[in-house]
Amino acid sequence: MTTTQRFDQSESLHPSEARKLFRQGTIAPTSGWSAGFTQTNLISLPRDWAYDFLLFAQRNPKPCPVLDISDEGSYTTTLAPDADLRTDYPAYRIWRNGQLAEEVGDATEFWRDDLVSFHIGCSFTFETVLVEAGIPLRHREQGVNVPMYTTQRQCRPGGRISSPLVVSMRPVPASMVAEAVTASNTMTGAHGAPVHVGDPGSLLIDDIDRPQFGDRVTFHDGDVPVFWACGVTPQAAILASGVPFAITHAPGHMLITDQPDRHVAGDHRGV
Repeated sequence: MTTTQRFDQSESLHPSEARKLFRQGTIAPTSGWSAGFTQTNLISLPRDWAYDFLLFAQRNPKPCPVLDISDEGSYTTTLAPDADLRTDYPAYRIWRNGQLAEEVGDATEFWRDDLVSFHIGCSFTFETVLVEAGIPLRHREQGVNVPMYTTQRQCRPGGRISSPLVVSMRPVPASMVAEAVTASNTMTGAHGAPVHVGDPGSLLIDDIDRPQFGDRVTFHDGDVPVFWACGVTPQAAILASGVPFAITHAPGHMLITDQPDRHVAGDHRGV
């Protein structure tokens, strides 16, 4: 893949402009890109496994809020009608027999006619309301990808698919935690309110300075770790369930859709 790049004007780009950059080979985490527009995680898997995943997502709406499902073989979505799912994410992961086979910047050669694509809400979407509330985002300040962790908490199985919960973490000043909870709770299609606040010992399987996905972030004095359910959970499900083939986004590298953030506010009931 091409070297990761940063763009100072990424926040103001229209989604179609951002997708064009990714289609041309730009690779970058999408936190802060095209502010005000919904971003989505991707899992494309064979039709034979699609019902199992749909059942898994229905039973675990916090980590897997489904915003759209593409028809079998289709590489389009109603969330961004001119987008190409094979090229318009900044980076992809190719999975074979439950294992990560490779990471690529273009998934066209791996696409199959039997794939059903699920578009899962992303926490990068609710970051807009956090910023509007004056809550600092340390990963953006430090120019790194948001840290993500596999937890000790198990999701409810669906058919052949089971998985531990994956979470993203953002350090939040203690005085602003309640505001962060309230603000993100309105974005139910983007994981909603946090699943855990404070001491990570009862949640994580490893040290907070060693995320399984993304990058380590530096806490400021007075910061408290706040954890949200994460759309990388389907990738943990691929590993745990031995899915024979799948294409996903690379963690932190999302599709920027044409839908405004309010698309994910509403009745996406979680648990």
